[in-house]
Amino acid sequence: MRWWSVANLVSNVGTWMQLTVQNLLVLHITGSAAATGLSMSVQAAPALLMSLLGGAAVDRWPRRLTVAVSQALLGAVALATAVLVALGRLDLTSLLVLAAVTGIIATVDGPACALLGNDLVPVEDIPSAIGVGALVHSSGRLLGTALAGVTVGFLGTAAAYLANGVSFLFVASVVPFLRPASGAFPQGAPADATPAVSADTPAPDMSVREGLAYFARRPRLVALACVTGISSVFGRNYGLTLAVLVTGPLAGGAGAFGTVSSVLAVGGALGAVLGARMRRPSVRLVGTLAAAGGLLQVVAGLSPSLAVLLMLVLPMAVVESVSDTAGTAVLQTDPPAHLRGRVLGVWSSIGTVWSLGGPPALGLLMGLAGARGTLVAGGLLIAGTIAAGRVLWARRLTVPVSPLAKEGAVQGGDVRWREALRTAA
Repeated sequence: MRWWSVANLVSNVGTWMQLTVQNLLVLHITGSAAATGLSMSVQAAPALLMSLLGGAAVDRWPRRLTVAVSQALLGAVALATAVLVALGRLDLTSLLVLAAVTGIIATVDGPACALLGNDLVPVEDIPSAIGVGALVHSSGRLLGTALAGVTVGFLGTAAAYLANGVSFLFVASVVPFLRPASGAFPQGAPADATPAVSADTPAPDMSVREGLAYFARRPRLVALACVTGISSVFGRNYGLTLAVLVTGPLAGGAGAFGTVSSVLAVGGALGAVLGARMRRPSVRLVGTLAAAGGLLQVVAGLSPSLAVLLMLVLPMAVVESVSDTAGTAVLQTDPPAHLRGRVLGVWSSIGTVWSLGGPPALGLLMGLAGARGTLVAGGLLIAGTIAAGRVLWARRLTVPVSPLAKEGAVQGGDVRWREALRTAA
C-alpha cells in the first residue's frame, strides 16, 4: 500500500502538471477560450458514453494487468503529445484526438486503479485506504500545479507532458510487485480471479445490464447519487462561486482568491486525514455532512468580509472532503466483488453529467441571483432536500407491518428487525 500510494502521488503530480499546461497550450494554439472548453469536454465525453463498458471490462479482466496496461497506454499518449509539442507539430485536431483517446483509456483505468488500491488492505481498512488516496490526490494537485509553472518556465511545455508520461510508466512498473493484503477478500478469492462458482451454481451475470440493474435496485446507492448530485451542482463549484464572491462583493483580487483556494486545499487535506479514520461510513453520514456543508455555504454567502469568509472556507472544505471519502467507501464496498467495476462505471457516467451540467446551471443562477444569492440559495436547497428525503424515508419505515411479516422477522435469526421493517415498507 505504501508503494501504491507513492506511485499515485507521482502520477497525480504529473497529471496536474499536464492539466495546468494543457489549457494554456490550447489558448496558445487557437487563441480561443471556447476551444479550451472543447478540449476539456472531448476528454470528459468518453466517461459519459463508455464508462459502463469500462467498468464491465474491469470486472472481467485481471485487475493488476488491467492497471498496468492502462497506465502504460496513458503514458504512451502523454509521451506522444510531448514529442509533437517539442517538434511544433501539435495542432488542435491532433490535441483533440489525443484527449479523446486519453478519456477512453481512463474509463477503464479509473475504476481499475480504485479497486486495486482496495485490494491491498483488509476489508475493514478500505475507508482508511480511500482517505489516504484522497490525501495523495490533494497533495499531488498542490505539487503538480506548483511544478507546472517552474517546469514550463525552465524547460518548456513539452517537459510537462514528458513528466506526466514518465509518471504513468512509473506506476505501471510498480504494479507487478503489489500483492493483496491478507483478509482483503472474505471468500478467499485472489484479487485477479473471478468469483468461484460450483457446478450447481449459475455463473454470475457479467453484463453491463446487471451493473445498471444492481445500482437501480439498491436504494442506498440511489440515495447516495441524489445527495452527491445536488451537492455537486449547487455546493461544490467553489472555483466559480467563491471566485465571483471574492472578486465582486468582497472587492478582493486574484491574490485574495488564491488565498481562498489555498485554504480550500488545506481543508481538503485535513478532511482526507479525518476521513481515513472512519470505520463504518454510511449514506446517512454522507447526507448529514452534505447538509452541514450546505448550511456553512449559506453563512459563507452572507460573509461581510474576506476574513470571515476565510474562517468558513476551512470547515467547508473539511466537511466536503470527509463526505467524499465516506461516499466513495460506501460505493466501493457495497456491491459484491464481481459487480464493483460496473457500479463504478455507472457512477462515473452519472458524475460526468454533474460535472458537465453543473457549471452552466450554476452560471445561469449566478446571472439571476448574484454570487451571494447563489451560495445562499444553493446551500438551502442542499440542506432542505436532504432533510426532506430523510423525513420521507423515516415515514416509509413507520408503515404498519402485518403480523405475518413480524412473525417472519422474529423467526429469522439472521434478519434484524429494522431490515424487516424496510422490507415490509
